[in-house]
Amino acid sequence: MPAAFLGHGSPMNTLEDNRYTAAWRAFGASLGAKPRAVLVVSAHWYVNATAVTAMPAPRTIHDFFGFPEELFRVRYAAPGAPEVAREVAELLAPEWVGQDAETWGLDHGAWSVLTHVFPRADVPVVQLSINAAKSIEEHMALGERLAALRRRGVLIVGSGDVVHNLRRIDFRRPDLAYDWALRFDAAAREVMTKDPGALASLARHADYAASVPTPEHFLPLAYLAGLARAEGTVADVLVEGCTMGSISMTSYTLGASVPNAGGISAGAVLPEPVSAPGEDTNT
Repeated sequence: MPAAFLGHGSPMNTLEDNRYTAAWRAFGASLGAKPRAVLVVSAHWYVNATAVTAMPAPRTIHDFFGFPEELFRVRYAAPGAPEVAREVAELLAPEWVGQDAETWGLDHGAWSVLTHVFPRADVPVVQLSINAAKSIEEHMALGERLAALRRRGVLIVGSGDVVHNLRRIDFRRPDLAYDWALRFDAAAREVMTKDPGALASLARHADYAASVPTPEHFLPLAYLAGLARAEGTVADVLVEGCTMGSISMTSYTLGASVPNAGGISAGAVLPEPVSAPGEDTNT
């Protein structure tokens, strides 16, 4: 079963038809037979523990504010898969993995992409939390140990953004990106398509601090890198690009063949804003 990292960007991608959502739909269509279940590692379940949803009917979580009412009416009513949650815990042992039967559910990092990949919500979904206490390398190691799930028919999806800096965002420029965002996105593409096992080295990149001011959106990529390392292979670009200056929508697949999904395209450079006296452009 393939695996993927999908750059999810704004929750509005749930409702929009653009080249990124088209790529997600193409990825879903390319799978042929439906997977047994989906395991999602979402940027939006970032806690101080490793846990997995284990309820039979996970709720749809609207973990945002200030968006149109239409978005809050979205319900992604996929069933859960408690048996898959138990398998995750077994594969990650001796790591403690909490079985969450009532607290979490499916956040927008999961359902904003799955509404396009599996629009009928007819594939069971579980989420794995991102443990905030762990390093990039430690998350990659967890990804390696989950590789067996793919052989059992489980689709593993990481949902985040390679570049995610909300303090520098420019909503007026949906098709442009800062030069540092493009550089870091390109550096990540170089690693993922040539040596995914070296992903942790990106933390030393000159543009890492601007591109990854907080790690939660970047860390789902570590799970795909770990899966690739476990199998001695590399990732493919599903669709590539940055938006609103400081968000990367670049997505990757592992073991998938997705014709006409979007591939690689160059992004236009957004000039850095000029600060007025005393103005801090980082806030």
